[in-house]
Amino acid sequence: MKNTWFIFALMLLFSCSQPQPKQPVLIDKANFEVEHDGKPIDLYTLKNNQGMVAQITNFGGKVVSLWTPDKQGNFGDIVLGFNTIDEYLKTSEKYFGSLIGRYGNRIANGQFTINDTVYTLAKNNGENALHGGIVGYNNVVWDVEQPDDQTLVLTYHSPDGEEGYPGNLDVKVQYKLTDANEIKIEYWATTDKATPVNLTHHSFFNLKGAGQGDVNEHVVQINADNYTPVDAGLIPTGEIAPVEGTPMDFRTPIAIGARLGDDFEQLKLGNGYDHNWVLNQAADGLTFAAKVVEPQTGRTMEVYTNEPGMQFYGGNFLDGKAVGKEGVPYVFRGAFCMETQHFPDSPNKPEFPSTILEPGSKYYSICVYKFGVE
Repeated sequence: MKNTWFIFALMLLFSCSQPQPKQPVLIDKANFEVEHDGKPIDLYTLKNNQGMVAQITNFGGKVVSLWTPDKQGNFGDIVLGFNTIDEYLKTSEKYFGSLIGRYGNRIANGQFTINDTVYTLAKNNGENALHGGIVGYNNVVWDVEQPDDQTLVLTYHSPDGEEGYPGNLDVKVQYKLTDANEIKIEYWATTDKATPVNLTHHSFFNLKGAGQGDVNEHVVQINADNYTPVDAGLIPTGEIAPVEGTPMDFRTPIAIGARLGDDFEQLKLGNGYDHNWVLNQAADGLTFAAKVVEPQTGRTMEVYTNEPGMQFYGGNFLDGKAVGKEGVPYVFRGAFCMETQHFPDSPNKPEFPSTILEPGSKYYSICVYKFGVE
């Protein structure tokens, strides 16, 4: 009997001496409890039964933190962001984790025509309009409800003429953290006047952990035979070009950085990857868009959508000036984005799938980010 107790004590001592897997560390919601433009901002926490945690603010619908496990069971925060609302309000990196609209990506010369009427937008990207304008949906306070521990519902009324866009647009976005370790983002919208709509999500991911160096060793697969080449302003030329034989071919998994040094004009124009891929769409159900694997941690991310395209961005404009949640700078190519979408500049490219939402019609889009390990 004494030996049994002795062995039990040794086992207990051994188990206590082992390092415990790192668990999620929540950002203090008090850091976000302010008013902006007369509306209250707050921070909301979603949790699933697998231990995953997402924290989201209704300022721009930004995903502030996202904790997922690695192959050792250690949770890491894999999205770039900040610890306080003050940092979000002051930073030049205004898209971290944001909802994007009324039109995600670029519209050439900040202009388009619907039914012979020319609409002029605010230009905030050289001569072009980007991600909804100077005050896009990333920069407004959304109305919010949290019906349960795994769901957040955000709504926003975008008035006629906001940033130059026609029509009153009513938008609803639902974030759902599922027990299958998915962040499911669904978008709905209606309008009273024909208007372009292209909603997307702009988290900056680093599967090693936010601020843990560059993402060049992340291995990426994109389910696309074609992409849309761009000009010097990163506006699509209108061509649907094959990826075959180019550094844009991610049909077979390959590291992001493997071909960044190739002598290829599109990489020079984008300072790396910042392009729209034309997804090979599924016959029914959601399309598998992409998969990313981080070799050191074993973390994986898969992307599914009903959209025809996806913008893959390799963090080429990060410059280390923004200091993140761990007090470390967000360096050049220190994150990647995968934004499910219709194609950039579609209102000026009739050959592209239309983004015009008509009165009486309902806009619906879905993006699923599914996380795992291997």
